Parts: sequence; structure tokens; C-alpha cells
Amino acid sequence: MKKIIALFVVCIMVMSLFVGCGKKNAKGSVYYLNFKPEADAAWQKLARKYTELTGVDVTIVTAAAGAYSETLIAEMDKSKMPTLFQVGKQSDLETWSNYCLDLKDTAVYNEMTTDDFNLFGENGEVKAIGYCYECFGIIVNKALLREAGYEIGDITGFESLKNIAEDITARKNVLGFSAFTSAGLDGSSSWRFSGHLANMPLFFEFRDNNVTSQPAAITGKYLDNYKAIWDLYVNNSTAEKSQLTTKTADESLAEFGEGKAVFYQNGSWEYSNLVGKYGMNPDDLAMIPIYIGVEGEENYTLASGTENCWAVNSKASEADITATLDFIYWVVTSDEGTQMMAEQFGPIPFKNAKQTENVFFNDANRDISQGKKVVTWAFNYTPNVDNWRAGLVAALTQYTVGNGSWNDVVTAFVNGWANEYQNQ
Repeated sequence: MKKIIALFVVCIMVMSLFVGCGKKNAKGSVYYLNFKPEADAAWQKLARKYTELTGVDVTIVTAAAGAYSETLIAEMDKSKMPTLFQVGKQSDLETWSNYCLDLKDTAVYNEMTTDDFNLFGENGEVKAIGYCYECFGIIVNKALLREAGYEIGDITGFESLKNIAEDITARKNVLGFSAFTSAGLDGSSSWRFSGHLANMPLFFEFRDNNVTSQPAAITGKYLDNYKAIWDLYVNNSTAEKSQLTTKTADESLAEFGEGKAVFYQNGSWEYSNLVGKYGMNPDDLAMIPIYIGVEGEENYTLASGTENCWAVNSKASEADITATLDFIYWVVTSDEGTQMMAEQFGPIPFKNAKQTENVFFNDANRDISQGKKVVTWAFNYTPNVDNWRAGLVAALTQYTVGNGSWNDVVTAFVNGWANEYQNQ
């Protein structure tokens, strides 16, 4: 009898051990393949904090700069795959769609304030969510604008921007500053116009045509608007048009930082340079949309986008998927998580986002909260992007210095797109 009781106790102990192990496995774990090397230390620290609070193991592996795609392919081929990874843009989604869990009914998705940075499947599945973003537009020195007799609220669209810029140009010798910084066509600067400025006519054309994937051809419907804003830049600049071929990005930045111009087309990433390097007062800085004269553009805010989108691995175990969803929900709702995100990434499109010191992001967040629509990064669809932009810059340069016509720019824009699509 004693032997039977002893055997029974042993069986109970063994069963308890298995049940205990089962509970441990049921908890799941997180493996995040991080895209940004500069944020590795912050992610490691946050992961340790989460493990302390919950007991859930969180592993952060950071790919080397420029090697994320190769690293992801290698890691997905292992038995212990990432449970959380990055999908940069729609074309990447074509590769990884089968590994992306539909996040539409998850708690983390319900915390989002916009869908504008998310990537969707063919049937509307939320395949990846943009967890941070950058924005670009026209940076304004409000102090100089006031010296010229205007307030930021006076700029409501292209016509008001044009009137103010041309008035400043007419009085620049008296005022001591110009309307726009130099629109340099040197390689260090030209991307601002072949990429970011070109985004504007592309965005509105794609909006009209409901484009959701890379088109084989474009019409150039809004290229007259592109011409209008480009002419405004170069005719109301700190530099003569003939000088723009060699003007650099650093020169344009310095012109704005040193108070030589009211307007400067660039992005949120220049905030630290303007405030830190040039000592500008954040209260004197603002960013407005790039207005090009399209009807209804006043209902849009800054051009904002990202290549930082989270995807949850649908091939992971149910326990690991649950653990991963719980982890990223905590990241975007907790004080610890949102503070880290604000410090490392600026604004995040989630309800509990902490305000950043970067006033350009705060301008974008304010507009979004007021119901304005985001101008998305249509240039992400550009085929053979470097070649297409090179052709556009060449034509834009010849037009600007008077050796070519605007028709050449249109040809480079429209025909160049079709040619590069075929080459691609």
C-alpha cells in the first residue's frame, strides 16, 4: 500500500512538473529584429524592464546598418524566427506578406491615431503598422516672417505663400533677408526637389487615381503646379538662378540658420541642427505644408511617412504571438515605452504618445488631431529611383539656368518614369 501511495505521489510530482513547464511555454517570448542600430541600447534597456515587470523573455537583435534585408532573410530561415520584424514599404510587403499577422483586431492597432503609415494586404488586412514617422515641408522662421509684417496664420495655401514671398523679395534690401533659401541642385541638395518636392504632384495624382501600388506609367497631371512652386523657390531666393547648380545642402541650411531667409524646404530631421548648431529659438520655428496650388490642399498637413513598420510573425507559435502583441502594446501605452519612443523616434501615431521637443513633429500631430489629412510619401513608388531622379535633376537644372524648357522636365518626369519601370 505504501508503495502504491509513493508511486501515486511521484506521478503527481511528475504531472506537476509537466504542467509547470506547460505554463512556462504558454507564456511565450518575444524576439524583435530591430531595424535601427542607433536605437539598440534603448531597446535593450526597455526589454530588460519589461522582463522585470512581466517575466516574459524579450530578445532584441539589431541588424547592422544597411544589412536588414539580408539579416531578416537569414533569421527567418532559423527554427527560432523573429516574432517581431520590420517591413519598410509596400514592395517589401510583397516578399513578407505571408509572414505578417493581420493586426486589425489587436489592442495595439486600436491604439493608433491614423492608418496613414500602415501597410495593407490585398483584402484590407493590416499587415504592418508604422510606429514612428518623419515629416517634411517648408520650415518657417516666424521671427523673420513677423519682421516682414506677416504671421504664420496668413499662409493658407499657395497663393498666399506666393504673395508673401514676392513681397519679401521686393523689399529684401530693406528687410535684410530673402524669402527662400537657395534651392541647390548640387547632389547633396537636389534630392529635396527630385524626391520631396516631386512627391507633391505624385501624391495628388495618385490620390485622384486611387493608386496603391507602383504604377507602370504616370500622367504628370499636376506638373504645372510643380513648375509653379519651383519657380517661386528660384525667383525669390538668396541666390541667383545661375548659382543654383553648385549650391549645396549645407549652404541652404546655413542660410536659414543664420537668418538670411524666411522659408526653407526640408524635414523634421533638421530640427537638432537648427536649434543646436545654429542656436535658433524653437519658438521661432514652424513647418507648413508644401503648397503647390492644388484645390483642397488646405485640408492636408505635412508630408509624412516612414519605413519603420512593425510586423508580427504569423508563423510564430500562438504563445509567442500573444507575448509579442502584449509587448508592443505595452511599448506604445506605458510611461516607460512612450518615453523611450519619444526620445528615440520623435512622435508616434498612438493615443498615448508623449510630446516631443521637436516642434515640427508637434505641428504635424496638431494638424492630424484637427482632422487634416497626411500627404503620404508617394515617391516610395518611384521605379529605379536613383536613375529617375538623376534624369529629373538634369532637366530641372537646364530649365533653371535657361538652357532647356519646362517640356524637358515633363519628359524626364513622365517618360522617365515609364522607361525606368521597364528597365526595372
